[in-house]
Amino acid sequence: MTIAQSTFSTRSCRYGAEALREAALLIRAGEPVAVPTETVYGLAADATDSSAVAAIYSAKGRPSFNPLIVHVADRDMARGLADFSPVAEMLADRFWPGPLTMVLPARAGSGLSPLVMAGLPTVALRLPAHPAMRALIRESGCPLAAPSANRSGGISPTRAEHVLASLNGKIRMILDEGPTSEGLESTIAAPEADRVRLLRPGPVTAAMLEEATGLPVVTGDDGTIEAPGQLESHYAPSKKVRLNALRAEKDDYLIGFGLMPCHINLSPEADLHEAAANLFAALHIADASTAARIAIAPIPFEGIGAAINDRLRRAAA
Repeated sequence: MTIAQSTFSTRSCRYGAEALREAALLIRAGEPVAVPTETVYGLAADATDSSAVAAIYSAKGRPSFNPLIVHVADRDMARGLADFSPVAEMLADRFWPGPLTMVLPARAGSGLSPLVMAGLPTVALRLPAHPAMRALIRESGCPLAAPSANRSGGISPTRAEHVLASLNGKIRMILDEGPTSEGLESTIAAPEADRVRLLRPGPVTAAMLEEATGLPVVTGDDGTIEAPGQLESHYAPSKKVRLNALRAEKDDYLIGFGLMPCHINLSPEADLHEAAANLFAALHIADASTAARIAIAPIPFEGIGAAINDRLRRAAA
């Protein structure tokens, strides 16, 4: 049963035992709650309750054909929701808990809402490393569907204030545990018997997946939406974005990388992990500036740079 909607302001509460209990009560009543993970802030609701999952789609304005990631507290919970192949077990051994989502065949009788899977026979599962998300799953007593806690297609939130700016009045509560550590959404992979398909690049790189499994990692987009983050335009600010900018033009807000004149720098030391952690926060700042456009310096494609460039390409689309 979902609490009747009324006009309200969203409360941002510092994470702790009392706030956790209140958030779990809202989850059990069918309400979505914003909660940090190590990647970005997620908008979490009971993945077994179709009304609660529908409330996520409604709050975000998210299209119903775009599936959601289901977050679990442990491997046993995950095995109750999906069938794990030997390759999937290998990846879970190496990267769970952590920023890897696996797209796996959904188990019959899993109890998951069909809305989570958007009509697909698969479910996207992640065991997060962040203690706040795992505690909320345990306190709520159910797996939690949780896309990023922002309006659909917009810049992902890495701080509680980003969530508030995007969803104030749409949800009742944000659990605030400061900025996220990774700064980019999880890697999404579909393990198969003879290969791993990389559906969304993220902190777990293609090279890491290959090293963990000994299998080739293949990419390629045939236009089919089988996981979050595959829409052509996504992670987008309200302003036009120019990529590979070496200098600011008139009316640009320049986001730099490495030593260069700019308005804000993702990493003066040209550290890709620092750049990933700072990317969405920098986009939020640039979008709120008085500049008419956003320009972004070139980012190398190696390692997590591939994920950064994926987000930037979709932001500029």
